[in-house]
Amino acid sequence: MSTLVKVLLAIFLPPVAVLITVGFGLQFLLNILLTLMFGIPGMIHAVWIITRDRPL
Repeated sequence: MSTLVKVLLAIFLPPVAVLITVGFGLQFLLNILLTLMFGIPGMIHAVWIITRDRPL
């Protein structure tokens, strides 16, 4: 899946974008928590996970 599609997905459904990128794990659970608490931090976290250079 292209990075552009993942970033667009991160804006509308941040946990789904993180799940597609890194799978089920700590980053996914953290993103769900951030999204449920505030929304915007979940989006920022998802974009950061998608655009960083190194995999987990």
